[in-house]
Amino acid sequence: MRIVLLRHGRPEINGVMKLRANEIHEWIKAYNMSGLSQDDHPPREVVEIAGECNTIVCSDLPRSIDSAHALGLHKISCMEKKYREVGLPYADIKMPKLDPKIWAAIFRMLWFLGYSANGESLKEAKSRARRAALTLEGMAKDTGSVLLVGHGFMNKFIASVLLSNGWDGPSVPGRNYWEYGVYQYAT
Repeated sequence: MRIVLLRHGRPEINGVMKLRANEIHEWIKAYNMSGLSQDDHPPREVVEIAGECNTIVCSDLPRSIDSAHALGLHKISCMEKKYREVGLPYADIKMPKLDPKIWAAIFRMLWFLGYSANGESLKEAKSRARRAALTLEGMAKDTGSVLLVGHGFMNKFIASVLLSNGWDGPSVPGRNYWEYGVYQYAT
């Protein structure tokens, strides 16, 4: 059995402006609704790996679905919210104005320290990853191989569950766009 955890391609994000912390939730909404950048194409190796999988799974976010289509995969077996990226917290702070990516880094670091206002907690995210991993394992058992076109942190959490369940593969499936990890389970 094999599970491939792939991070989506580069999303189309319109002009980045500076925002206050209390405005970051609007940027998050826009980011979540963004599709794949028109000039971003998957590497040939990724297209080949994806094409070898019997079952295709995506989160329900456009950048995940568009990435599957860019891979030439149009028969997606499952698109679910549980495969979405881990929610990013934010705060009602009116200053200072920073680049949204800086706010995202700050809030993600705070999230790992336990801050989860307006988002899911680390415990909730790991629980969701456990449910997602079990579903992927079941699909792999039924069809032999599964590709998840997912997201960075959620893929990492799913990988941790797979490894703890006896699968072999990398501890980090890929941080960058179009990077992946292959997980094998000897039956």
